[in-house]
Amino acid sequence: MRPADLALAAAAAAVRNRELSPVELVDDVLTRIEEADARLGAYVAVTADRARHAAREAEREIAAGGVRGPLHGIPMGLKDLIDVAGLPTTASSRVRAGHRAGSDSAVAARLAGAGAILVGKTHTHEFAYGLITPQTVNARDGGRIAGGSSGGSAVAVAAGMATFSLGTDTGGSIRVPAALNGVVGLKPSYDQVPREGVVPLSWSLDHVGPITRTAEDAALVMGVLCGVSAVEPSGLRVGVPGNYYFDRVDPEVETAVRSAIRGLEALGARLVDVEIPMTRYVQGVQWGLMVPEASAYHEPTVQAVSELYAADVRVLLEAGRRMSAVDYLRAQRARTLMRREWSRLMETVDVIAAPAVPVTAVPVGQESVTWPDGTTESVADAYVRLSAPANITGLPSLTVPVGEDRAGLPIGMQLIGRAGGDGVVLGLGRAFES
Repeated sequence: MRPADLALAAAAAAVRNRELSPVELVDDVLTRIEEADARLGAYVAVTADRARHAAREAEREIAAGGVRGPLHGIPMGLKDLIDVAGLPTTASSRVRAGHRAGSDSAVAARLAGAGAILVGKTHTHEFAYGLITPQTVNARDGGRIAGGSSGGSAVAVAAGMATFSLGTDTGGSIRVPAALNGVVGLKPSYDQVPREGVVPLSWSLDHVGPITRTAEDAALVMGVLCGVSAVEPSGLRVGVPGNYYFDRVDPEVETAVRSAIRGLEALGARLVDVEIPMTRYVQGVQWGLMVPEASAYHEPTVQAVSELYAADVRVLLEAGRRMSAVDYLRAQRARTLMRREWSRLMETVDVIAAPAVPVTAVPVGQESVTWPDGTTESVADAYVRLSAPANITGLPSLTVPVGEDRAGLPIGMQLIGRAGGDGVVLGLGRAFES
């Protein structure tokens, strides 16, 4: 196995034991980027010289016995919404051409302090406002979408072009591309990970979190970002939704996820049938909050340089400017009621297990999904439908790979925990992997 293909925990152990040099690891990851990224399009920019210099410094520190922790000498990618001092933060948009960050974001500073090594900034759907990431293609099948908006971060990890990465998640933007590319993605509890220095999409829905190859790796990153560690599961009550999460889901996805849920039961979890509350309001509340908040942030630039935005993003930003304060406040009130009902639900279980996405990665250019009952929805609506509840409620949600469809495309299961229960979902994900 090449160093670039090692999971974080294995790479960290090899580096700590001086069986693998950070220089060797970073060089191999940069070589993988040279081999694959022209085809995959994960990176906006690659910081090769900076990374090699940092790897040599890490090698010297570790040789002198100064190991800072499990991320020391480990190569990472950061979604191009996350500020790193002296580097551009373009949000994959012409609007921010020429921008350079004056200081590190909170998460970049914490990762750098732990010795992690930046190899590049990864593509996002412009300003994180979409579920596709058009610059990037799926790591498993280049004719399929990567998912978004953290598509570059997910593909970088899946293809061995970063040992881990950070993404952001406003309606599924970590979990959707992680599921579609066969890796692990965590949307933490709201405000668990700091967002200072991260370009916002919707400040009441945005989350920053890790994309890794395993839940164990995600726990190592979360330990640095906010001090969270995985909790060993014992006697957990796992809620199995009888509504919503298995409605309009591809049969192969349903089969794989239900099989994985039985695997959780085999680990000692007790399965509990649950009903998801207020499901008819989910997408209305998600869009009712996100669209006006995004438009408020972008109002000055939309007025000044609207032609620089991609057409799909510009349409959404214009729509948000036309929403009334009454509509926004209705969405806020509905969110309050949904949080209350979900809080009551989570008193009866510790975790909810469900599909991460209703369908695997669709072909590039496909705009809609038609279900067996004859209903049709846009690709974006299909992907956001199962992930949005955790953004609205602020609950932690982890997606882990649980199989493949007949085309060899990854299928993901999400584990949704109680507020602040990030360690529980990480621990259950780690137990499932083992």
